[in-house]
Parts: sequence; structure tokens; C-alpha cells
Amino acid sequence: MKRKSKKESIPEHFKTAEDAGELWDNHGLGDFWNQTKEADLRFHLKRRHCYVSLDSKIFHKLLLLSEKDGVSVETMTNLWIQEKLQETGKEGKNVVR
Repeated sequence: MKRKSKKESIPEHFKTAEDAGELWDNHGLGDFWNQTKEADLRFHLKRRHCYVSLDSKIFHKLLLLSEKDGVSVETMTNLWIQEKLQETGKEGKNVVR
């Protein structure tokens, strides 16, 4: 079998997500390395994520309630904490960022 002398190139646009998936299912970035160029990327992240441990029973109850309401457990937890902070009058005061 003869090898192709010209390598396949990455299309600028794919017609469908399936077309893109098919290409990357059959190739790795190394197959197209000579077609890549350096990019200058800068990020300004405005939001920080902090993680808090929860008792597994509490988490399970939150998960069930959030699924019932159609929101993520993270969203429900953040809303509830925000509501509690508003109730106590401490929201927005002395916030460390």
C-alpha cells in the first residue's frame, strides 16, 4: 500500500460535531503538530471556587432536593448560604476576596 505524500490537514471549520469527533477519534495532536502555532493566552479569572466538606447524609439530602428542583447541588448550596447570610445581615460585609 502506498503512503500519502501529503499529510491531512485540520479543517478550519467542521460541518458537524460528529465530523470533529471522527477526526480526533482517529488522530492525535502529534499528527498535526507542524500545523500548530504558538498562541498568547491570558486569563483573568473573576471567580474563585472554595470547597467545603459536608456530612454525607447532608450532601445526599441536598442532592435529592436539588435534583427535584432541577438545579445542581452546587447552585442550591450557594443559594441557601447566600439566603442565610442575608438573613443574618452579614452578606457583603468584610468579604475576603
